[in-house]
Amino acid sequence: MNLLKKNFNFKKNVFNNKNIFNKKINLSFEFFPPSKNKINKSFWIKIKKLSLFNPKFISVTYGENNGNRLKTYNFVNQIRYYTNLDSVPHMTCVYENKTELKKTALKYLNLGIKHIIALRGDYLEKSKKPNLYALDLVVLLKKIANFDISVAAYPEVHPEAKSAKFDLLNLKKKIDSGASQAITQFFFDIENFLRFRDKCSGIGINAKIIPGILPIYNFNQVYKFCLVSNIYVPEWLKSLYLKSNQNNKEKRLISMNISINMINELYKEGVYDFHLYTLNKLNFIFSLCNILKKI
Repeated sequence: MNLLKKNFNFKKNVFNNKNIFNKKINLSFEFFPPSKNKINKSFWIKIKKLSLFNPKFISVTYGENNGNRLKTYNFVNQIRYYTNLDSVPHMTCVYENKTELKKTALKYLNLGIKHIIALRGDYLEKSKKPNLYALDLVVLLKKIANFDISVAAYPEVHPEAKSAKFDLLNLKKKIDSGASQAITQFFFDIENFLRFRDKCSGIGINAKIIPGILPIYNFNQVYKFCLVSNIYVPEWLKSLYLKSNQNNKEKRLISMNISINMINELYKEGVYDFHLYTLNKLNFIFSLCNILKKI
């Protein structure tokens, strides 16, 4: 039985459990660069409120061929200017060559940024094949400076991978080439993550594997992404959203409950670092983290 389902109490939620975190957990957050009209004083007040949870870092996604690359650089710089939070840029390989990647890496290095999340990225045109992969980016970054590099991991296998073994060995190559930790694609089946962690250990991957947690703000949007990204959605979870008549507020309370239960169960399994995919829903994420802080 899925650990999350087994321990998810539909009548008595985890908000009342005061004994979940006797030890410190480490949070980090992912944001995408917001549009100019959304960056105002109120926005920065909300970002600064996240410092109450002492996040290890805030990562900023990297657009492919759509102007977001400069937005990523600017937003990373703004986070450093307006807050005391550690901002970590994503870098991707698609639509890039080694010369441009080196220029981007040196720009971040000149800002004093040495933590990079190195990703392959996806082409907008699905038929195109990358010339460079995340492994190539890890190697390139390490030649430029001693960057602290995070890479992606896929507990339920990357949808384009030839096999689960191929995917796992590719992760090992990235770690062996200089990446210091991996952040997983989000998931909803805890047992899949735990099996994946065991497999990583079994082939000699000793780097930290940080679970990516996606608090569900809009289930329909998340479900569509799961269908194209090889992410398993348990039937009981679908039933919570698709067969219920709760309003949006009630569904978001359920979402917080699910995320907290996931963190609780993973914590029991010796996981202390969690990366939250925020989708820039600042109020929602703050409420979730505030509950975590109190329990």
